[in-house]
Amino acid sequence: MLIKSTALIFAALLIVFLAGVVLGADPTALHLQQMMQMPSAEFPLGADELGRDMLSRLSEGLLLSVSVAVIVLLLTSTIGITVGVLSAWYGKWLDIILMRITDVFLSFPGILIAISFAALAGPGISNVVLALGLMGWVTFARLSRVQTLAIKEQDYVRSAQLSGVPTWRIIALYILPNIAAPLIVEGVFVMSGAIIAEAGLSFLGIGIQAPAASLGSMLREGARYMLVAPHMVIVPGCVLMMVVLGLNLLGDNLRDYLDKRQKTP
Repeated sequence: MLIKSTALIFAALLIVFLAGVVLGADPTALHLQQMMQMPSAEFPLGADELGRDMLSRLSEGLLLSVSVAVIVLLLTSTIGITVGVLSAWYGKWLDIILMRITDVFLSFPGILIAISFAALAGPGISNVVLALGLMGWVTFARLSRVQTLAIKEQDYVRSAQLSGVPTWRIIALYILPNIAAPLIVEGVFVMSGAIIAEAGLSFLGIGIQAPAASLGSMLREGARYMLVAPHMVIVPGCVLMMVVLGLNLLGDNLRDYLDKRQKTP
């Protein structure tokens, strides 16, 4: 049931995206005579306060949100896994220094760090990615450190060390493949959190800026006209909810599947 629900959600999102690409108009084109028009044949999901096609803007915003989440995932996982694996492998003073730095970042709410950085650096896609990267690498660092500490004590890793296999080769061939499963699951949840955080920053006006479409900025713009044009809030809100729900369900499915594989003799 959980797998079917996940598939249906992603199928619906794919339909929205493809419909925006195929049927949608220019997402930046203004149609002032159709301002805040309700869904119709011309505008399947309605128009916003400037007469822009909501379907095409949703398609663009969905692609932008997922792109930002993927870039944030690559950035945070690279930094976090590197920190965690090196900390666990070499231990001693390096482990102490890296973990104390990690603890400092953990002592602050991640979203507040992101808001502060985005407010200081200014709006824009690159600054949003950096702001979200500041709050996402910590979980990868702690998780990869714990997993590496367990793997490095295994006999095959010690045999490789005694055989003179270079450290980088041991990490690449023995450590990373064996700690990949929980990191993949964590990566899906990080993407979900990044999409919510990006939408939050854009909603506050310090994220993605016009004329680019973002789910968060569309919610901000629509909130001012909620009583006269509720579709401007309902439509992007439902899409955002479906993206986050789909990723969370995907993470749960992956975790259950990978746990079964690990338990299978």
